[in-house]
Amino acid sequence: MPDALLETRDLAAGYNGVPAIRGLTLSVGPGEVIALLGPNGAGKTTSLLAMVGLVSPLAGEVHVLGAPLGRRKPHRIARSGVLLVPDDRGIFYGLSVREHLRLAARKADPEREAQVLERFPVLRTLDGRRAGLMSGGEQQMLAIAKALLARPKVLIIDEMSLGLAPKIVQEMLPAIRDLAKADGIGLILVEQHIELALSIADRGVILNHGRVVLTGAASDLLRDRHLVEAAYFGAEEFGHDESDPDRVPALG
Repeated sequence: MPDALLETRDLAAGYNGVPAIRGLTLSVGPGEVIALLGPNGAGKTTSLLAMVGLVSPLAGEVHVLGAPLGRRKPHRIARSGVLLVPDDRGIFYGLSVREHLRLAARKADPEREAQVLERFPVLRTLDGRRAGLMSGGEQQMLAIAKALLARPKVLIIDEMSLGLAPKIVQEMLPAIRDLAKADGIGLILVEQHIELALSIADRGVILNHGRVVLTGAASDLLRDRHLVEAAYFGAEEFGHDESDPDRVPALG
C-alpha cells in the first residue's frame, strides 16, 4: 500500500459528546481512490467532517501527511492540501464560473486550469454564467473543478451524485478518478451509487451504525454482492460481536 496521505486511527466523532462514528480506521495513499459507503445515517458525512477538522474527534486520531491533525483549524488543513467538496457543493449562486475559478486559484495557473477544464469541458462554455443559473450537474462540476484547481493532495467528495441523473454521474466519476491517478491525489468518495463508486475505486469501506462493517478491494466487493448487501442492511453476519467488537470482515 502506498504511504498514507490521510489516515484515521480508531477515530470516534460526533455531536454534543455523542459519537456518530466509532473505531474508524482507514487510509488513502497517492493516486488511490477509496469509496466510503453505507446507508443513510451510517456516519459517512461525520467521518469526512472529522477528517477536515470541522468535527472534533471524541477519541482516536486523524493524521494528515504523516502528522497528527490535533487542533488545527479547518482552513489550515485546507491549505495543507486536504480539501472537502461538501454535499451542498459550496458554491456562490451570484458568482459566475469565471469568478469561482479565479477565487479558487490562489495564483494564476493557466496550465492547471487547462488540465481541469479538459476534464470538464462544459465549463468552458459557461464561463460567464452565474452558478445559480446552472444545472445541478454543472454546479457539481464547478465545485469539483474549484477544488482541483488548488492542486489538493487529498480530495474528499461528499455525495457527488446527490440530485444528479445517473448518466451525469457516469461521466463525472471516471474524469475525477483519472485526474486523481494522474496527479497522485488521494481521493475519498462518499457515494450512494454503490456499483458506480466501486467501479472506479481501488478499495471500498462500508459503514453501518457508525462502524466499519466491511472493507476490501473494490473489485472483490463488486463480485460479492451478497456481502455488500448484508453490510448495508445489517444482516446477522455483520451483527455486533461482543467477543471481538473490533472484528471487521474483509475481502481481498
